[in-house]
Amino acid sequence: MAIRVGILTSGGDCPGLNATLRGVAKALYHRMGDKVEIVGIMNGYDGLINGNYREMSPDEFSGILTVGGTILGTKRTPFKKMRVVEDDKVDKVAAMKKNYRAAKLDCLLCLGGNGTHKTANLLSQEGLNIIGLPKTIDNDLNGTDHCPGFASAAKFIATTCMEVHRDAHVYDTGMVTVIEIMGRHAGWLAGSAALATWAGFGPDLVYLPEVDFDMSKFISDVKEIYSKTGKCMVAVSEGIHYSDGSFVSEAKTSATDGFGHAQLGGLAVMLADVIKKETGAKVRGIELSLLQRCGSHVASKTDIDEAYLAGKSAVEAAVSGYTDKMVAFQCSRDSGYKCEIALQPLDIV
Repeated sequence: MAIRVGILTSGGDCPGLNATLRGVAKALYHRMGDKVEIVGIMNGYDGLINGNYREMSPDEFSGILTVGGTILGTKRTPFKKMRVVEDDKVDKVAAMKKNYRAAKLDCLLCLGGNGTHKTANLLSQEGLNIIGLPKTIDNDLNGTDHCPGFASAAKFIATTCMEVHRDAHVYDTGMVTVIEIMGRHAGWLAGSAALATWAGFGPDLVYLPEVDFDMSKFISDVKEIYSKTGKCMVAVSEGIHYSDGSFVSEAKTSATDGFGHAQLGGLAVMLADVIKKETGAKVRGIELSLLQRCGSHVASKTDIDEAYLAGKSAVEAAVSGYTDKMVAFQCSRDSGYKCEIALQPLDIV
C-alpha cells in the first residue's frame, strides 16, 4: 500500500520554503518510489480547516529549489484562535482532524515558525501523526541552533547595508542614514547588519529589541559620530521599545496585524525626522520591509542546502514512525562549521 504524506507551509513568507518542499518530495520518491502519494495542503492550516488540498505530481517539485515563496501558498492562522469558534461556526480543530482523515494521511509535515509549531503540537496531542519543520527569518525557534530562512535574510541585509553605505559615501555632503530592519522581539536580523560593518561598509550604530531604547542617548550617539565624520549610518530593529515596553514606532497605534499585535513600520522615517530636527543634517530613512525575506537573488547557498536537508530529514523521521517532533539543527563551529540534524519534541518548540 502507498503511504500518503501531507505537507503545508504556514505563517509568513521566508527564504528556503520551496527548497524544503523539494527535499521532502525528493526523499519520499527516492525512498518509496511509486508507493508514496504527496498531498499538498494549500494556504497553511486554513487549507486543512477548509479541505483545500490535492494530490501533487513529481513534476510540481521540479525546478523550485531556489525559487522564492512557496508553491503551496501560506496564510497566517493564529494559534490563539484555533480553539475559538467564530461567526462561521467552524470548530477548527475538529475540522482539521476530519480533513486529515478524509485525505487519508499517514502523516502531516508542518513547515513554519512559532505559531505553526504550537498548532502542530496541538494536532499531535489530538492523535495525529505530525512532524514539524522549522523556518523563520526571525531565527527565534527554541530547540534549534538556527532556522532556515534566517541566513538568506541576514545575507540580504548585510549586502544591502554595504551598498547603502557606499552610496552614502559617494557625496561630500553630510548625511545620516537610518535603516529599519524586521524583528519584533528578536534582534538577529538587525544584528546581522554588523556583518557589513565587520567588512568595513556598514552601520555605525545598531539597535536591537533586546535592549531598552533611550531616545536622548540615541540622539547623542548620532550627533557624536556625525560631528566627527560627517556621516552616520544606523541599523534599527522595527521592534525597539522604551523601558515601559511601548514601541518606539509611531505606527503602533494605527493598525494591528492578524494576531492583534501592533502593526510596526514607519520607524526609520520617524527617527530620521527626529535627527533632522536635532542636527539639520540631510537624513534618509529606509525601510527594508518585505524585501529582506523575498530576496531570493541573494539567497545563502548554505541556507538553501540546509532547508533541503531539513525536508529530507523530516521524511526519514516520519517513515521511521516518529511523531510530535520538529527537525532541528545542532551545530559546532570549533574546527569549521558543522551542522547535524536532531529531533526535538514539539512541546518545547
